[in-house]
Amino acid sequence: MSLEIRNTTAARTETATRVENLLDADSDAKGLPFVIDNMAFEAWDGDVFLGGITARMTQGWAYVTLLAVSEAARGRGIGQQLIGRIEAEVRDRGATGIWLDTYSFQAPDFYRKLGFEEFGSLDDTPTGHSRHFFRKRLD
Repeated sequence: MSLEIRNTTAARTETATRVENLLDADSDAKGLPFVIDNMAFEAWDGDVFLGGITARMTQGWAYVTLLAVSEAARGRGIGQQLIGRIEAEVRDRGATGIWLDTYSFQAPDFYRKLGFEEFGSLDDTPTGHSRHFFRKRLD
């Protein structure tokens, strides 16, 4: 065998699909299909993009991969509405809950106010700060 590790960053989507297919085949054999359901929502004011959220759901939990609101639109409840939209979608799909991560210099208190509970952290990510992991059960 001649092993070659290829940099596929430019074709990340194709690599992710191949890896997901391997995970699904293994999980499916155990009766726990690893099907990923992607979600994305955007907030607009006319033709001005205000922010957006992306998430991926598998095994009954949705992971919020990205959430951002433009600086000019902050304080208007847009982030809360975006989280609310994901929550509604996850509930409609009968999932257990949502989890996400944020940094100490970003929005841990925002998520606490929305009913998320912290279940872990990683120090020095980046140096001098920490990464915080939150979850919210919807059942």
